[in-house]
Amino acid sequence: MQLYNTSQYAIRVLNFIANHSDNRLYSAKELSKLLNIPYKFLTKIMGILVKTGFISSIQGREGGYELNKPASEIKLIDILNTFNDDTDNESCILGIGICDSLNKCALHDQWMEPKSLMRKMFEETTLNNLTCKDCKL
Repeated sequence: MQLYNTSQYAIRVLNFIANHSDNRLYSAKELSKLLNIPYKFLTKIMGILVKTGFISSIQGREGGYELNKPASEIKLIDILNTFNDDTDNESCILGIGICDSLNKCALHDQWMEPKSLMRKMFEETTLNNLTCKDCKL
């Protein structure tokens, strides 16, 4: 299972803002360079994050982006849902199309528990839990 690029980038951007703001706003251009995300793609993602209330866009020379609520209140599952990244999809882990209890692949039964644990992790993990000084963004 892999997250969509939009979800990956959104989590990285929100995590960066949460952990590096230090009373400073970052512009889309800065975020694009710092996180190595294509600028045009990033601006689309930022627009969605503003529209859905995760962040605010402050205009002006010293403007940039800031979180709208504490990092401890932003769950990964909410970000994934914003970008329609379905963690409960029935796509086969082996790439054989739809895989459900009626149409199983060889790994279906073994995949159900890890899939459930991943869903639980996304539901319980907030941006606050993603603080790591030596981790890559």
